[in-house]
Amino acid sequence: MANDSHQRAAEFHERAAHAHRVAAASHGTGDHKTAYESSHEAMEHATKAYQASQEAHRDSETSASKGK
Repeated sequence: MANDSHQRAAEFHERAAHAHRVAAASHGTGDHKTAYESSHEAMEHATKAYQASQEAHRDSETSASKGK
């Protein structure tokens, strides 16, 4: 269960990173609308990644306390 939570968090982090790269590339070509949209998408993914990371951390703590 904890590994699933960590995997989910990692996937959101990857999505956020990808959206940041797309935003940077779009901004570099002068396509500011696409850059803005990609930055917004990156922020949404980063927020989900943070939430998933918190959940994974709680799952890990729960698993660790059960093992004691």
